[in-house]
Amino acid sequence: MPHIHTDPGQYDFTASAFIVRTDLAEPKIFLHKHLLSGKWAQPGGHVELDESPWSAVLHEVLEESGYTSNQLKILQPRVRIRDLGTDAMLLPEIVCSMVYELAAHKDHFHTDLIYAFIATGDPEDELLEYESVEVTYFSRSDIVALPSAEISDNVRQVALFILDECLSTWEAVSVEEYL
Repeated sequence: MPHIHTDPGQYDFTASAFIVRTDLAEPKIFLHKHLLSGKWAQPGGHVELDESPWSAVLHEVLEESGYTSNQLKILQPRVRIRDLGTDAMLLPEIVCSMVYELAAHKDHFHTDLIYAFIATGDPEDELLEYESVEVTYFSRSDIVALPSAEISDNVRQVALFILDECLSTWEAVSVEEYL
């Protein structure tokens, strides 16, 4: 989806996901080579006007990784709200939210809500042709070794936080709980 807010100083709302494969010899994070920046990044994109951040991240994951929601579990803190007791929609907890300026569009910002998922196999679907030119799985040491020209510092730091902290202390929950 194109940017909704295009004037200087405006913010677009995005949602993204780090997907950790846990069925390999060591945990590895799925990243794709971003078409515009040319850097390794997590799947994600704009929250469209007719969707929640949760539905946005699920469709972006499918488009940019090929993973369907039934192949994934979402990492969630063990202590969290589990029921609101109202008609409000409870969304999964995010790993973090961040605001960053787009290098290609100075004075334009994204507010990104970042989720973490677990996968235990290859994606069921094909990537959309226009989404990703290259995809791979990175171990912790691979992520640390990537030069800054190939991965943004914020992507590296969130990936390491997920591998070092979330994977061992958060629980993997069925995506179905939030559909």
